[in-house]
Amino acid sequence: MEILWAPWRLNYVKEATEGRKGKGCFICEALKSPPEKDPENLLLYRGEKALVILNRFPYNTGHLMVCPVRHTGDFLSLLPEELQEIDLLLKKSISVLKRAYNPDGFNVGLNLGKVSGGSINTHIHYHVVPRWLGDTNFMPIVGGVKVIPQSLDETYRLLKELWE
Repeated sequence: MEILWAPWRLNYVKEATEGRKGKGCFICEALKSPPEKDPENLLLYRGEKALVILNRFPYNTGHLMVCPVRHTGDFLSLLPEELQEIDLLLKKSISVLKRAYNPDGFNVGLNLGKVSGGSINTHIHYHVVPRWLGDTNFMPIVGGVKVIPQSLDETYRLLKELWE
């Protein structure tokens, strides 16, 4: 059996399995932090009504999220100006990811409500996931392992550079 070493993922696995009990909303926490902490928080862009943040538990390299600044889990409460900025940021996110990774396509969507499969249902967030032909291979099926070929720090640096 081949062993894949990825020790930097341990913190992410712990957080995913133990949860964020008592830690508050990670999106709001990132926004409250000073801008110099943006790389640590994986916050790519701070807008007036919306933001872009990398997913700390990515499905694929470049997996990011576009969120309203306002903390809400109710999609129907989003204001027209929030929706407008979110749409513009979704478009820019796709453009930046195309330049960075040249994917064959994208999954773009959101999970609404606890039963929808989302890990956090109190702060709406759109997922933008680059996809490539063959990015679903035998590893997740046979080995129960998903291989992400780039660290989050490297992904952040590349996307931040292209964002600006």
